[in-house]
Amino acid sequence: MSEFILEIGCEEMPARFVPKLAAELREVLDKALAEARLDHGGVSTWATTRRIAVRVADLAEAQRREEEIVTGPPKRIAYDAEGKLTKAGEGFAKTQGVGPEALFVTTTDKGEYLSARKTVGGGSTRDILPDLCMEAIKRLSFPKKMHWGSLDFHFGRPIRWFLALLDAEVVPFELAGLTSGRRTWGHRIMGPGPFETASAADYVRTVEEQGRVVLDSERRKAIILEQGDAAAAKVGGRVIWKDSLLDEVCNLAEHPCPLLGDFHPMYLELPREVLLTSMESHQKSFGVEGPDGKLLPHFLCTLNLEPQDRTLVKKGWERVLKARLEDARFFWESDLKTDLGTWLAALENVVFLGPLGSMGDKSRRLESLCAKLADASGAPAELAEAGRLAKADLVSGMVGEFDTLQGVMGGIYAARKGKSEIVARAVAEQYLPAGPDSPTPTTLGGALLAVAEKADTLAGCFGLNMIPTGANDPYALRRCALGICRIVMEHGLCLDLEQLVVWAQEGYGAVSWKLDAAEAREKLLDFFGQRLRALFTGQGHDTRVVDAALGAGFTDVKTLRERLEALTAFSREADFGQAVLTFKRAANIIRKQAGEAGVELSGAFEAGRFEAAEEKALAAKLSETEDRFRDLWKRGDFHGLLGLLRDLRPAVDAFFDNVMVMCEDAALRENRLNLLKSLVDRLGRLADFGALQV
Repeated sequence: MSEFILEIGCEEMPARFVPKLAAELREVLDKALAEARLDHGGVSTWATTRRIAVRVADLAEAQRREEEIVTGPPKRIAYDAEGKLTKAGEGFAKTQGVGPEALFVTTTDKGEYLSARKTVGGGSTRDILPDLCMEAIKRLSFPKKMHWGSLDFHFGRPIRWFLALLDAEVVPFELAGLTSGRRTWGHRIMGPGPFETASAADYVRTVEEQGRVVLDSERRKAIILEQGDAAAAKVGGRVIWKDSLLDEVCNLAEHPCPLLGDFHPMYLELPREVLLTSMESHQKSFGVEGPDGKLLPHFLCTLNLEPQDRTLVKKGWERVLKARLEDARFFWESDLKTDLGTWLAALENVVFLGPLGSMGDKSRRLESLCAKLADASGAPAELAEAGRLAKADLVSGMVGEFDTLQGVMGGIYAARKGKSEIVARAVAEQYLPAGPDSPTPTTLGGALLAVAEKADTLAGCFGLNMIPTGANDPYALRRCALGICRIVMEHGLCLDLEQLVVWAQEGYGAVSWKLDAAEAREKLLDFFGQRLRALFTGQGHDTRVVDAALGAGFTDVKTLRERLEALTAFSREADFGQAVLTFKRAANIIRKQAGEAGVELSGAFEAGRFEAAEEKALAAKLSETEDRFRDLWKRGDFHGLLGLLRDLRPAVDAFFDNVMVMCEDAALRENRLNLLKSLVDRLGRLADFGALQV
């Protein structure tokens, strides 16, 4: 068994490329080795900003030999009338490298075919690896590729070297104008190299000890965490770790060295969000807070080397951050002097989206929509003011400099300018959730304003027929729809999606649409349904159960989730399959008679006109459970409602076993159909049983 190492050395890659490339190279090479019948042990990868490396342990010296049956031309073509091989049969034998005596006929679903047994594999690993390496490198994907010099080869960044070793032997190949070898390079400053690597087993030691590169990303992260926490503890604080930023700085440094910097305490008068954004977004640094949760005048940065003069390097980082904080303080002081009315007036000159008017128009629509949502949800009427002020910070100096703080700064400024906490918190939370895994607003006001903000955008874009197709979604409409659904469910809002869309459309007044309002509304509601289906199936719910729950209506999202949870529990019961078949039978009869045959059915039946004991029993059971059903529905007890269906099922089964629905007596037939219609109407409020396949 051998050990194989492949290293791709390149110019510095963006941090976001690094972890993805490590995982992709492992997957690509592992699959290629399996396809090549090369048995091997574990495949491990390392990646830094300047290299991607893969190690294959216990690699076989040759391919695994296997025998396979190869089929050729059909028997009728391979043999003539006298049973002799035709030219087609002889050609097949020659191609497979076997004599006529080794050929035989196999019978398949498509007929009889000439066949031969062929032994494959057995090739030397040394001969196979060069092509595998080149193919693996070519298959690595990047958001954008580039080429350099006169080369036609494309990669994420210019490639500078290839190291490829099978034990102590070089695996030779040529790609991108470079020839593979045993030479590698280390850290640009601390161990530049080049270094000759004697064998694959020496690779890690060479790169880490001579090149001063920490190959493993988890070890780089551990160094940053351990040394960062120790540095912060010395000043009586703790680092405000942010996972996404930690991953980024970990993949920017080949030799991480955390360093604690300071800034003047006067900058602590700036809002916490501004300080952290200045550190995190622009300096890739972490804030430090004290035991009381308040920021301390320190920050933690991560160097990519061990500096000879830490004080000099520290001053350089502090000087750059100070410039950022000076800008932030200027905008903060300037913004505090500006009246909210000035910003609202300036919004008239900020375009929202083409024909949909200005941000001033949008803020007035949000004011109106928030008033309606507040009234429907029992929220304070002042929420309308939050809608009016929602976009004011877009023209502030601070948001102009730090655009990621939009909304957040709006809330801070609203509070500083005398607005209520309800208004300020709502404005601050209007853009939540920012993604499928980010939190929703914590306050009712923030939830309703976020719903209004997203609904207004959705209604406008769908009215203009700007509907996402495929992966194309420039206005993040999928995120908007999913955000509304999550907010409604997580806050337990009794909010109907169709009514919300109607209100949002009404806010646009006389805007000229590309789609009729009713058509746009229908498409938008279907869009909501698709998002809900994706959300629930992504959470692990059975697709057929999700479809059944959606089929009974989804505009009341809060109720939908509760129905789905109850239906999911019901689907795990032993009698679920039989219950579905029973209720589907009733639904299918009504669909065919009321829908396809055009028979008008109201669901109102006359119990006194029934003849059979079983239909009388079903009618009695439906009447007896009607009040109970209504009460359980009012209380939202969907587990109880499905339990009630279980009580009904014996009567329904007896009805189908003993009663002919489509009898010759027209009046009796209609009465029986209305009996089933009453049952189906009740079932239809819980689930579309026709969508369930059992």
